[in-house]
Amino acid sequence: MRSLIIYFIVFLSFSVNSQAADPVDPLEELNRKFYAFNFDVVDPLFLKPIAKTYDELSPQFVKTIVDNFFSNLDDLPSAANSLLQGKVSQSIEFASRFLINSSLGLAGIFDVATYLKIKGGEPEDFGQTLAVWGVESGPYLMLPLYGPSTLRDAPSNFFDSLLDPFTYNDNYEARVGLKAFDVVSMRAEMLGIDDLMSGDEYLFVRDIYLQTREYEIKDGELDDAFGDFEGFEDFEDFEDF
Repeated sequence: MRSLIIYFIVFLSFSVNSQAADPVDPLEELNRKFYAFNFDVVDPLFLKPIAKTYDELSPQFVKTIVDNFFSNLDDLPSAANSLLQGKVSQSIEFASRFLINSSLGLAGIFDVATYLKIKGGEPEDFGQTLAVWGVESGPYLMLPLYGPSTLRDAPSNFFDSLLDPFTYNDNYEARVGLKAFDVVSMRAEMLGIDDLMSGDEYLFVRDIYLQTREYEIKDGELDDAFGDFEGFEDFEDFEDF
């Protein structure tokens, strides 16, 4: 989840003038309405102001703790999906990260596993697993409140949610509040990206999302269109963003 933000920034920077493959978007008219709701109403009126306040008032160590906490929760579904994709060693690393950070790292607020050089790899979700199994992405979807997705990826979120420990918390308000805090934290990390968007913003966001998902499914293999950018052959160069 968190690395998706990095990919989004990278593609925003280098995909402005690139020609993306024709995406399947038969529901474009409806998708544009949901896009307008998400990005012209919910984000500027609610999400962005809250994210800016969080970003301005929170010291860096608090942001790091928040990021570590939610990243730790992502390691468990990543472990399961890595195993389902046949990446056994990666699955073991993700599971080890979760166990170590949940215990020694005090519920994940400290990233002890990375200190021990147990990195796991890039996050895996059930949408990627379905893609590895040969399931086509299906139509592009712009979901209200949630954002960009596809017919394959949208239902897969349910599977990943079953591996989230907080799904089984009886306190509904706590679950909702925690999810909202995660969304605000991620939006805060993306402040300023709006200024990099150009042209038809709906098409821009759609193509960026589809390219990003293709990148994740292929485990970091970039298309030839990015071959002209010297020095970026290894996508890990961007991890310092």
